[in-house]
Amino acid sequence: MKKFLIIGGSSGIGETLTETLSEAGHQVFATFNQHSKVSQKHNINYTSLNVMDEEIRLDFLPAVLDGMVYCPGSINLKPFSRIKPTAFEEDYKLQVVGAVKVLQFILPKLQASERASVVLFSTVAVQLGFNFHTQVASSKGAIEGLTKSLAAELAPSIRVNAIAPSLTDTPLAKKLLSSDEKKKANADRHPLKKIGTTQDIADMAAFLLSDKSSWMTGQIIHLDGGMSSIK
Repeated sequence: MKKFLIIGGSSGIGETLTETLSEAGHQVFATFNQHSKVSQKHNINYTSLNVMDEEIRLDFLPAVLDGMVYCPGSINLKPFSRIKPTAFEEDYKLQVVGAVKVLQFILPKLQASERASVVLFSTVAVQLGFNFHTQVASSKGAIEGLTKSLAAELAPSIRVNAIAPSLTDTPLAKKLLSSDEKKKANADRHPLKKIGTTQDIADMAAFLLSDKSSWMTGQIIHLDGGMSSIK
Protein backbone atom coordinates (compact mmCIF):
# COMPACT_ATOMS: atom_id res chain seq x y z
CA MET A 1 0.00 0.00 0.00
CA LYS A 2 1.27 3.46 -0.95
CA LYS A 3 0.24 6.88 0.32
CA PHE A 4 -0.82 9.54 -2.19
CA LEU A 5 -1.98 13.15 -2.03
CA ILE A 6 -4.52 14.33 -4.60
CA ILE A 7 -5.03 18.09 -4.69
CA GLY A 8 -8.51 18.71 -6.07
CA GLY A 9 -9.74 15.19 -5.47
CA SER A 10 -13.47 15.86 -5.10
CA SER A 11 -14.49 16.44 -8.71
CA GLY A 12 -13.69 15.42 -12.28
CA ILE A 13 -10.36 13.73 -12.91
CA GLY A 14 -9.25 14.12 -9.30
CA GLU A 15 -12.33 12.35 -7.95
CA THR A 16 -11.98 9.47 -10.41
CA LEU A 17 -8.28 9.14 -9.62
CA THR A 18 -8.96 9.13 -5.87
CA GLU A 19 -11.47 6.29 -6.30
CA THR A 20 -9.12 4.40 -8.65
CA LEU A 21 -6.22 4.53 -6.20
CA SER A 22 -8.48 3.61 -3.29
CA GLU A 23 -9.83 0.57 -5.13
CA ALA A 24 -6.23 -0.52 -5.77
CA GLY A 25 -5.69 -0.58 -1.99
CA HIS A 26 -3.70 2.64 -1.54
CA GLN A 27 -4.16 5.26 1.16
CA VAL A 28 -5.38 8.50 -0.42
CA PHE A 29 -5.36 11.97 1.10
CA ALA A 30 -7.52 14.21 -1.09
CA THR A 31 -8.41 17.88 -0.85
CA PHE A 32 -11.45 19.85 -1.93
CA ASN A 33 -12.28 23.53 -2.21
CA GLN A 34 -15.64 24.27 -3.87
CA HIS A 35 -16.93 20.68 -4.00
CA SER A 36 -17.22 19.52 -0.39
CA LYS A 37 -16.63 15.79 -0.09
CA VAL A 38 -16.76 13.08 2.56
CA SER A 39 -15.86 9.47 1.86
CA GLN A 40 -17.10 6.39 3.71
CA LYS A 41 -14.03 4.43 2.62
CA HIS A 42 -11.44 3.92 5.33
CA ASN A 43 -8.52 4.60 2.99
CA ILE A 44 -9.72 7.98 1.66
CA ASN A 45 -9.32 11.10 3.79
CA TYR A 46 -10.81 14.36 2.46
CA THR A 47 -9.69 17.77 3.76
CA SER A 48 -10.63 21.31 2.74
CA LEU A 49 -7.84 23.33 1.10
CA ASN A 50 -7.77 26.56 -0.88
CA VAL A 51 -4.54 26.69 -2.87
CA MET A 52 -5.12 30.41 -3.51
CA ASP A 53 -4.51 31.21 0.17
CA GLU A 54 -1.30 33.13 0.83
CA GLU A 55 0.00 30.29 3.02
CA ILE A 56 -1.23 26.71 2.94
CA ARG A 57 -0.91 24.07 5.63
CA LEU A 58 -1.04 20.34 5.02
CA ASP A 59 -0.46 19.15 8.57
CA PHE A 60 -2.93 16.27 8.15
CA LEU A 61 -0.47 14.35 5.98
CA PRO A 62 1.72 11.44 7.12
CA ALA A 63 5.50 11.71 7.41
CA VAL A 64 6.00 9.83 4.13
CA LEU A 65 4.21 10.38 0.81
CA ASP A 66 4.75 8.22 -2.25
CA GLY A 67 3.20 10.62 -4.71
CA MET A 68 1.19 13.78 -5.40
CA VAL A 69 -1.16 14.79 -8.21
CA TYR A 70 -2.15 18.43 -8.67
CA CYS A 71 -5.55 18.67 -10.37
CA PRO A 72 -6.88 22.26 -9.94
CA GLY A 73 -7.32 24.12 -13.20
CA SER A 74 -9.55 26.36 -15.25
CA ILE A 75 -10.81 26.67 -18.82
CA ASN A 76 -11.45 30.32 -19.69
CA LEU A 77 -11.68 30.66 -23.45
CA LYS A 78 -11.90 34.25 -24.68
CA PRO A 79 -10.36 36.42 -27.39
CA PHE A 80 -7.01 37.76 -26.17
CA SER A 81 -8.22 41.37 -26.42
CA ARG A 82 -10.99 40.68 -23.89
CA ILE A 83 -8.81 39.11 -21.18
CA LYS A 84 -7.59 41.42 -18.44
CA PRO A 85 -3.99 40.96 -17.29
CA THR A 86 -5.30 40.20 -13.79
CA ALA A 87 -7.07 37.14 -15.23
CA PHE A 88 -3.72 35.79 -16.42
CA GLU A 89 -2.30 36.42 -12.95
CA GLU A 90 -5.14 34.59 -11.20
CA ASP A 91 -4.86 31.65 -13.58
CA TYR A 92 -1.12 31.43 -12.96
CA LYS A 93 -1.63 31.56 -9.21
CA LEU A 94 -4.13 28.70 -9.37
CA GLN A 95 -2.37 26.39 -11.79
CA VAL A 96 1.33 27.10 -11.21
CA VAL A 97 1.90 28.90 -7.90
CA GLY A 98 -0.59 26.60 -6.18
CA ALA A 99 1.35 23.55 -7.35
CA VAL A 100 4.61 25.16 -6.25
CA LYS A 101 3.28 25.87 -2.74
CA VAL A 102 2.04 22.30 -2.33
CA LEU A 103 5.25 20.78 -3.63
CA GLN A 104 7.48 22.91 -1.42
CA PHE A 105 5.43 21.96 1.65
CA ILE A 106 5.42 18.21 0.96
CA LEU A 107 8.92 17.88 -0.53
CA PRO A 108 10.45 16.38 2.67
CA LYS A 109 7.62 13.81 2.75
CA LEU A 110 8.27 12.82 -0.87
CA GLN A 111 12.00 12.63 -0.23
CA ALA A 112 11.30 10.24 2.67
CA SER A 113 9.77 7.76 0.21
CA GLU A 114 11.92 5.23 -1.61
CA ARG A 115 10.33 5.97 -5.00
CA ALA A 116 8.07 9.02 -5.12
CA SER A 117 6.21 10.38 -8.14
CA VAL A 118 4.61 13.74 -8.95
CA VAL A 119 1.99 14.21 -11.67
CA LEU A 120 0.98 17.62 -13.01
CA PHE A 121 -1.45 18.63 -15.78
CA SER A 122 -0.87 20.57 -18.97
CA THR A 123 -3.06 20.75 -22.10
CA VAL A 124 -2.80 19.83 -25.77
CA ALA A 125 -3.24 23.56 -26.50
CA VAL A 126 0.35 24.25 -25.39
CA GLN A 127 1.78 22.18 -28.24
CA LEU A 128 -0.75 22.97 -30.96
CA GLY A 129 -2.01 26.48 -30.29
CA PHE A 130 -5.75 27.14 -30.50
CA ASN A 131 -7.80 30.29 -30.88
CA PHE A 132 -9.00 31.80 -27.56
CA HIS A 133 -6.66 29.60 -25.48
CA THR A 134 -4.03 32.22 -24.55
CA GLN A 135 -4.95 32.27 -20.86
CA VAL A 136 -5.00 28.55 -20.18
CA ALA A 137 -2.08 27.76 -22.52
CA SER A 138 0.13 30.38 -20.84
CA SER A 139 -0.25 28.79 -17.41
CA LYS A 140 -0.03 25.24 -18.69
CA GLY A 141 3.08 26.11 -20.69
CA ALA A 142 4.65 27.14 -17.40
CA ILE A 143 3.58 23.78 -15.94
CA GLU A 144 5.49 21.97 -18.70
CA GLY A 145 8.62 23.98 -17.90
CA LEU A 146 8.16 23.31 -14.20
CA THR A 147 7.75 19.60 -14.87
CA LYS A 148 11.00 19.25 -16.78
CA SER A 149 13.03 21.45 -14.46
CA LEU A 150 11.79 19.66 -11.34
CA ALA A 151 12.37 16.27 -12.94
CA ALA A 152 16.03 17.21 -13.46
CA GLU A 153 16.46 18.70 -9.99
CA LEU A 154 14.70 15.97 -8.01
CA ALA A 155 16.09 12.93 -9.83
CA PRO A 156 16.76 10.18 -9.01
CA SER A 157 14.60 10.00 -5.87
CA ILE A 158 11.46 11.76 -7.18
CA ARG A 159 9.99 11.41 -10.66
CA VAL A 160 7.99 14.28 -12.17
CA ASN A 161 5.76 13.95 -15.23
CA ALA A 162 2.79 15.80 -16.71
CA ILE A 163 -0.29 14.74 -18.66
CA ALA A 164 -1.45 17.01 -21.49
CA PRO A 165 -5.02 15.99 -22.32
CA SER A 166 -7.33 17.26 -24.99
CA LEU A 167 -10.92 18.11 -24.11
CA THR A 168 -12.17 15.74 -21.40
CA ASP A 169 -15.73 15.23 -20.17
CA THR A 170 -15.46 16.89 -16.76
CA PRO A 171 -17.54 19.47 -14.86
CA LEU A 172 -14.90 22.03 -15.86
CA ALA A 173 -15.72 21.45 -19.55
CA LYS A 174 -19.50 21.31 -19.20
CA LYS A 175 -20.07 24.52 -21.18
CA LEU A 176 -18.16 23.08 -24.12
CA LEU A 177 -20.09 19.78 -23.98
CA SER A 178 -23.54 21.03 -23.04
CA SER A 179 -25.40 19.35 -25.91
CA ASP A 180 -25.18 16.22 -28.03
CA GLU A 181 -24.27 18.40 -31.01
CA LYS A 182 -21.34 19.98 -29.16
CA LYS A 183 -20.16 16.58 -27.94
CA LYS A 184 -20.21 15.15 -31.46
CA ALA A 185 -18.48 18.18 -32.98
CA ASN A 186 -15.70 18.05 -30.39
CA ALA A 187 -15.35 14.28 -30.70
CA ASP A 188 -15.00 14.58 -34.48
CA ARG A 189 -11.99 16.90 -34.07
CA HIS A 190 -10.00 13.95 -32.72
CA PRO A 191 -8.61 11.09 -34.83
CA LEU A 192 -10.20 8.61 -32.41
CA LYS A 193 -13.57 10.39 -32.74
CA LYS A 194 -14.29 10.49 -29.03
CA ILE A 195 -14.09 12.79 -26.04
CA GLY A 196 -11.73 11.77 -23.28
CA THR A 197 -13.21 10.50 -20.03
CA THR A 198 -12.05 11.12 -16.49
CA GLN A 199 -11.19 7.42 -16.28
CA ASP A 200 -8.92 7.71 -19.33
CA ILE A 201 -6.90 10.42 -17.61
CA ALA A 202 -7.05 8.86 -14.13
CA ASP A 203 -5.68 5.57 -15.44
CA MET A 204 -2.67 7.37 -16.92
CA ALA A 205 -2.09 9.30 -13.70
CA ALA A 206 -2.28 6.08 -11.69
CA PHE A 207 0.27 4.51 -14.05
CA LEU A 208 2.64 7.46 -13.61
CA LEU A 209 2.33 7.14 -9.83
CA SER A 210 3.09 3.43 -9.94
CA ASP A 211 6.37 1.55 -10.13
CA LYS A 212 5.36 0.42 -13.62
CA SER A 213 6.54 3.83 -14.85
CA SER A 214 9.75 3.77 -12.81
CA TRP A 215 11.93 4.67 -15.83
CA MET A 216 9.88 7.74 -16.79
CA THR A 217 10.53 11.29 -15.66
CA GLY A 218 10.42 14.73 -17.24
CA GLN A 219 7.82 13.58 -19.76
CA ILE A 220 4.77 15.40 -21.12
CA ILE A 221 2.26 12.66 -21.95
CA HIS A 222 -0.06 13.70 -24.78
CA LEU A 223 -3.27 11.87 -23.90
CA ASP A 224 -5.42 13.56 -26.52
CA GLY A 225 -7.13 11.07 -28.81
CA GLY A 226 -4.30 11.46 -31.33
CA MET A 227 -4.94 15.18 -31.86
CA SER A 228 -1.34 16.32 -31.30
CA SER A 229 0.30 13.80 -33.65
CA ILE A 230 -2.21 12.65 -36.29
CA LYS A 231 -3.99 14.59 -39.01
